[in-house]
Amino acid sequence: MQVGGPDGRAVPEIKMSDQPKANDEPIVLALIPARGGSKSVPHKNIQPFRGKPLIVHAIEQSLASETVSRVIVSTDDPKIAEVSRQAGADVPFLRPAEISGDYATDFEAFEHALGWLDENEGYRPDLIVQVRCTCPLRPPGLIDVGVRRLLAEPEADSLRVVIPAPHPPYKMWLLDGKFLQPLLALPGVPEPYNQPRQKLPAAYWQNGYLDVMRWSTVMEKHSITGDRILGLIMDPEHDVDIDGQRDIELAAAKAKAREADA
Repeated sequence: MQVGGPDGRAVPEIKMSDQPKANDEPIVLALIPARGGSKSVPHKNIQPFRGKPLIVHAIEQSLASETVSRVIVSTDDPKIAEVSRQAGADVPFLRPAEISGDYATDFEAFEHALGWLDENEGYRPDLIVQVRCTCPLRPPGLIDVGVRRLLAEPEADSLRVVIPAPHPPYKMWLLDGKFLQPLLALPGVPEPYNQPRQKLPAAYWQNGYLDVMRWSTVMEKHSITGDRILGLIMDPEHDVDIDGQRDIELAAAKAKAREADA
């Protein structure tokens, strides 16, 4: 698995021997958000993908992690809850409908889950890993690399996996009525949208494969990222984000082709 830092260089994997042990062992929670509603594909999170529901891939990847100590699914849907329990995840509550609609944010789901766990169980994990169901081709070991990287950077609020952006954002536009306005300015560079791509700074796209955050980032800073966000670069070859039925078919074909080449 190829991962790296914001400068594009490979990040050496941090060994578990470098991490706190015994009573100082960090508590790491994998939280899988999976609401029932989806306009693109009904019950998208439990649609079959390579022989099992999408959410089961996320659960199994979380359970296989060396650093994760508990796996919870946050859902408003009893059917998703049952599938999740059968796959080995904990579903201690159903998410309220008011934070489960199309415009619900990740922060609302995480704040609710962590607040519920604190109030009802006195449970406060040190780190929380967001494992989305829509990224079933998540490379093995990615969760552990992300967790260890954040543990090694105590000043960081969170970590987010990114891939190189396919197009420079400095060549993007807003349409103000009938006239175009550049989306971004670049200090010291006149008309960056007219510059060769090679002269523009490298940019990265958050692909949703992994977010790791501290409990304090969510519950004290009221954010899932905070201000200091580590970047972990993933090989775009592994990148698949499932939004509709066609994406499920393309992801399955990509996985099959990759296995044939192995």
